[in-house]
Amino acid sequence: MEVRHYHWKDGKSLIVGERTLVMGVLNYTPDSFSDGGKWNNVDVALKHMEEMVADGADIIDIGAESSRPGFTPISEAVEIARLETILPRLVAACPVPISVDTYKAETAEYAMSTGAHIMNDIWGLQYAPEPGKMAAVAAKYGVPVVVMHNQEGTEYDDIIEDMKRFFIRSAIIADQAGMSQDQIITDPGIGFGKDFDQNVYVMKHLQELTALPYPMLLGTSRKGFIGKILDLPVTERMEGTGTTCVAGVLAGCTIVRVHDVKPIVRMCKMADALRPEK
Repeated sequence: MEVRHYHWKDGKSLIVGERTLVMGVLNYTPDSFSDGGKWNNVDVALKHMEEMVADGADIIDIGAESSRPGFTPISEAVEIARLETILPRLVAACPVPISVDTYKAETAEYAMSTGAHIMNDIWGLQYAPEPGKMAAVAAKYGVPVVVMHNQEGTEYDDIIEDMKRFFIRSAIIADQAGMSQDQIITDPGIGFGKDFDQNVYVMKHLQELTALPYPMLLGTSRKGFIGKILDLPVTERMEGTGTTCVAGVLAGCTIVRVHDVKPIVRMCKMADALRPEK
């Protein structure tokens, strides 16, 4: 995979492809599956951002709507209202690029106009009620977009081939909106539109997806399939998360999205050192 250099007007930059990057999760919601509103306060959230950056986070990913299984969607107005209380301060204070986790174009427009750097879309530019709108925002601002695989239900003909076709559709949507292909970062969407066996299968076949001409982000942190394998609650899944991140790095993933930044940074550094040479 080629090395990409991203630069923003505020002086921040990111190199994707030289080493594994770690994206730290900042859930600014009252109902996150993993930390239950623990950071849902501006001062506490900003302090947590500082801690994650000190621990080695290369990107901070903030979300104002939970996407946990069975989540209750919120409107753009509510999502933006939550972000308005923190995003301007986060942009001013955070020394690394900020990703905003949203699938709604109006929210993405607000976030990018406020100075965020990356769009993280759990519907991979294919959110049915808003065809083409997320891609249009990305094209307007020229920012990288995490294009995550997702679907309603868990029915597939061939899950890996179906996921490849999904990413191709996203790439076509991006092109039609005027996006550059080097804005696209893929994400296999572990835990989304997949049951336990399918999540494990995709993890075992990541190399088929990282072979596509895009960098891949892997988001497995504390997810249910880890809890099922280890029989552990969400608060005790750091080691399982680390194992999946190392597996992802060795399969060619270039970014991992995690809650436990410090130990995962160390694991990824070791995995990078042991990654087979091509």
